[in-house]
Amino acid sequence: MALSPSEAKRTEVVIVASAFGADAIRRDGHAVWAGAAARAGADGFEVRRELLADEADARPEALAQLGSQIRAHGLWAVYSTPATLFRDDGSLDIAALRLAIDEAAALGARIVKLQLGGTESSVATDPATLDRLMTGVAASKARVVVENGQLKAGGTIGAFEALFAALPEASGLAMTFDTGNWHWAEQDPLDAAKRIAPHVAYVHCKAVMGEGARRFAAAPANGDARFATLLAQLPGDVPRGIEYPFIAGAGADGSLDADAERQVARIAAF
Repeated sequence: MALSPSEAKRTEVVIVASAFGADAIRRDGHAVWAGAAARAGADGFEVRRELLADEADARPEALAQLGSQIRAHGLWAVYSTPATLFRDDGSLDIAALRLAIDEAAALGARIVKLQLGGTESSVATDPATLDRLMTGVAASKARVVVENGQLKAGGTIGAFEALFAALPEASGLAMTFDTGNWHWAEQDPLDAAKRIAPHVAYVHCKAVMGEGARRFAAAPANGDARFATLLAQLPGDVPRGIEYPFIAGAGADGSLDADAERQVARIAAF
C-alpha cells in the first residue's frame, strides 16, 4: 500500500551555520544557533570549521561538547572544513583528510565535508592515489563528501566526473552538490546534475543573484522552476542544506527564527 503524502518521510533539511550570519556564529558559538535550527524544524546542523571562534574550539574535547549540545537539540551534525582533499598540484592531501575525519569523529558528525581542490582541470586518479584515498575514507565513521567550490580549481564538472569514473562504485567517497557554486566557476548546474547526480549524498541549496564578482547567495524565489528542475535531477533521498542568509523579521528582537522556519519548510517541499 502506497504511503499518503502525510505519511511519506519528508526530505531531511540541514541548516548550515553561516545561514544565521558568520559574525553571529563567531560571536555566540555554534551551540546557540543549533538551538535556533531546532526551533526552525531542521533535522541537522552544519558546523563550519572556519567559523569556530578559536583554534581551541577544534580540539577533540571542545568538538565533543559541541556535538553533545547539538544532539541535545534533537539534531544530527555535519562537519564542514574549508580544507581541500587535493592540493593545488592535483596530489592527494591525506593529512587534510585524516584531520577532517578525526575532527568529525570528535563532533559525532554524520557527514564530513571537504572541498575537492586540485588543479583547474583535474585531480590525481592513478591507482596508488586512489588506493590511499579509499583507505583514508574507510577509516571514517562519517560519510565523506567533497563539494564543488567557487573556483575553477575544484569547481568544474569534468574534475568530479573524472574522479568518480576512476573510483570503484563502493569507494565510500561521495559528493556535496552545491547548487549555486557552479555559477562562480562558470559551470552549468543542470549539466552538472545530469552528469554526476549518482554520486551526490548531500545538497547545498542556494540561488545566486548578481553577476561576476558581485554574485551572492540568496533564497530560491517562489516558483523558481529552474531550481525545482535542478533538484529533481538530484537524488530525492539525500539531505538538503540551506546555505543562504536568513532575513531578520520585523519584530522588536529582529529574530531570524520566522524566516528560518519558513525556509526549512520550503526546501523540504521543493
